[in-house]
Amino acid sequence: MPLYGRDAELALLDRLLTDAAAGCGGALVIRGEPGIGKTVLLDCLERSASRQRMRVLRSVGAESESQLPYAAVHQLLYPLFGGIDVLPPAHRSALRTAVGLEDGEPDVFAVALAVLELVTESATDRPVALILDDLHWFDRASGDVLAFLARRVATEPVLVVGATRTVALDDPQRRSGLPDIELGRLAGTDAAALLDARAPQLSHAVRRRLLTEAAGNPLALVELPKTVTGQPPGGPVDQALPMNRRLEAAFAARAEALTPRTTALLSVLAADTTCDLRRLLAAATDIAGTPVGLDDAQEAIDAGLIEVTGASLRFKHPLMRSAVYQRASVADRLGAHRALAGQLTGFPDRRLWHLAAATIGTDEPLAGQLERYAERARARGATMSAVAALRRAGELTDDSGTARSLLLRAAELASEMGARHEVEQLLASSDLIGLGPVEQARLTNVMEVVRYPRYRDPLQRVRDLTDIAAAAHQAGHPDVSMQLLWRAASRCFFQATGPETAEARKKVAALVDVAAPHPDDPQALAILAYTVPEERGREVLRRLRQATRAGQAGSGPDAMRFLGSAALVLGDFARSSACIDVAAADARAQGRLGVLARLLGGSNWGRLWLGQWDLAHAELTEARALAQETGEAFYSVAAQTSIATITAMRGDLDQATTLLDQVAASPLADGMRYIQVALAQARGLVYLFRDDAHDAYTVLAQTFDPADPSYHRYMRWWLVPDLLDAALAAGRLDEARTLIAELPDLADRVGAPILVLAAQYAAVVTSDDATMGGIEALGGELGRWPVYRARLQLHLARQLRRRRQTQDARNLLRRARDTFDTLGAGPWADMARAELRAAGEQSRRRVSSARERLSPQEMQIAGMAATGLTNREIAERLFLSHRTVSSHLYRIYPKLGITRRAQLTSALKVG
Repeated sequence: MPLYGRDAELALLDRLLTDAAAGCGGALVIRGEPGIGKTVLLDCLERSASRQRMRVLRSVGAESESQLPYAAVHQLLYPLFGGIDVLPPAHRSALRTAVGLEDGEPDVFAVALAVLELVTESATDRPVALILDDLHWFDRASGDVLAFLARRVATEPVLVVGATRTVALDDPQRRSGLPDIELGRLAGTDAAALLDARAPQLSHAVRRRLLTEAAGNPLALVELPKTVTGQPPGGPVDQALPMNRRLEAAFAARAEALTPRTTALLSVLAADTTCDLRRLLAAATDIAGTPVGLDDAQEAIDAGLIEVTGASLRFKHPLMRSAVYQRASVADRLGAHRALAGQLTGFPDRRLWHLAAATIGTDEPLAGQLERYAERARARGATMSAVAALRRAGELTDDSGTARSLLLRAAELASEMGARHEVEQLLASSDLIGLGPVEQARLTNVMEVVRYPRYRDPLQRVRDLTDIAAAAHQAGHPDVSMQLLWRAASRCFFQATGPETAEARKKVAALVDVAAPHPDDPQALAILAYTVPEERGREVLRRLRQATRAGQAGSGPDAMRFLGSAALVLGDFARSSACIDVAAADARAQGRLGVLARLLGGSNWGRLWLGQWDLAHAELTEARALAQETGEAFYSVAAQTSIATITAMRGDLDQATTLLDQVAASPLADGMRYIQVALAQARGLVYLFRDDAHDAYTVLAQTFDPADPSYHRYMRWWLVPDLLDAALAAGRLDEARTLIAELPDLADRVGAPILVLAAQYAAVVTSDDATMGGIEALGGELGRWPVYRARLQLHLARQLRRRRQTQDARNLLRRARDTFDTLGAGPWADMARAELRAAGEQSRRRVSSARERLSPQEMQIAGMAATGLTNREIAERLFLSHRTVSSHLYRIYPKLGITRRAQLTSALKVG
């Protein structure tokens, strides 16, 4: 159809094509209601790309293939399969497994990285345009893979453009973060021009009525005039049905006028729009009982319902397919699927789904086949295909217990993917009456994932989770019990943090002592750290040291994540960071992006206080992007909170405030004490750096008030140095002494490094004569933490200067200034320089650092390259193409004033 009124969209697509051809790739999703012209735009794009001699790859989503893992990827990349064998072994194996060329269990993101390599390699000699139509019918695995690809082609000669129906805001495609445009209806003049071009014979009254009815929908403007042909001038136009239903009715009426053989052909095509022509004709012949051939297809082509595409046929619009399928009788639809199953014996997965669609009632053997298919799909990383298969298997089984078990397993898998809507649908369709203790525990675990925010009484929820976990343990399933105890412990640390939680926390700890598989089980140690840090922190720290010395590094990211989390919440940040490094390396190697987002986004808090700001900022930026990409929304919020804190400590107070306001506005931060106390700390620092000491003290002191949303019974102690700095500046030190009176005893009892540090800092700052104690503290635990060491040096130097011990003050101030400069801690460095000037010394100007010239990702790439990693090794760790890494390094060198890789180490150290 003519593209009236689409000049802006066509210009945008032409600009994207030109940029991609020049090596600046991009991605775009076109959204719109049915009939709005999305496919026509893609056709125009394909023609333009071909004229520019680009390699065009196209994939069209099909409902019949929406549950087949990697079906859309297979269709899209088939022309490039000859290049699979030249990929690195890991990528080659992942992609071959995904498309069914060999057996294996690839993670979906391992497949995505392989696809990225294949496409970017093919673009080296000729730019590539990937055209993806009907994204809403893509299988979930393909959708994830292609979204991953689309986010990473900015420095490649690759353009990715997809089209999909207008969807709800929580649709996974909208969460992908890809740029999109909403294709609206045609304006009045464009709509009139299109109608006049296609139906110039209409009377004025009918023309006016059709323009009103179509309301700017291009397909309606083209097709509705055909429904009034032969009506008397000025006759009425039926408007009882919504537009899409009216169009479907018009298409169905056109189909009903065809011969039985052509109708049979349309029926099988509607049931499987991806089937090749030979099998389509054979299946239609089975239904019609007489040979169906190309003449019958031509009849449907002449009627404007279908067209030839490659070696098959396709409906000219999805509404035509919907009209044919929905208007067919139940018997005809079942017959079409049965006939297709008979023709697809060489494609067992597609055949299985057609058999499932052709079955009414129960079929135990078929249910068993679907259950086995679900296991295969999950092994290939296509979890949502497995969910659909388990759901259908549950519908096909006679046994209510088996059906319930299958649906529960489907819900568990869907919850692992964060597919909350699908889980709710599964639960709504399930008979959950009379569950046993183990099934109840499994269901509860699912509910914790999908309905977490809905439980507004976290303490009662902890009690409920503990009771259900106890019942599962008594039923002989300690593994299920441990899962729920971990959920309960997480609530104890993130939400239920008040003094009234003591009994519930101790009950969780008592149960984990008997449910854990062995005393030093990583998950058990994390549960104890989350629930009873004050009571058993010293014991857990000792067991953590034993566990990490025992070589848990080989046990995978999950074990090390638990050990790292335990060390983090207890305040052993050095051990936590070491464990998380190992876990993150494992997750990177396995392509587990969701796990990596959780590791880097939720566990990097310790790096801030160890002074590892460059690494932390780079990893947190990566974590925020990965969390958005994988649906781990909470960890995106957690990562942003830490990024805001670093931003504040580096002096960009306006940007820090913006980031903190965004976190505070997120519903995911509501009631999450872990986030709220971190927000309070960052805001307190912002106020302090703006010389608003009273507001700084007020915000930080609120974290010690059990009635305040930012109160956290354990994390509040981490804020003591900030609280005391604010108290000194505001003249409220006596109030602060009262708030932290319990700290010395707690630090001595628990022995956690951050508590010992906070107690030492407090002892110096609150002392009437802090100089001697401060010098001793600099040689103890506190001296090993550069951020706090430099801050204490600044505090001691102020006292010495006021006592006119100028030379000693200068010595401390120089060391503090240099540490702050190395960290990039601008506000504190400025304080040290101001004190030096007051002590009679003009401080040298701060030298611009590498971090100020490089983006977080560039800093990450430069750091990895400096350690000797190759571009391909860096690409695999950061989930980029090696050509993208090369492009980044090309820009990094001049920013650092160097010309070769060997100079990176010294350039970064100078920074």
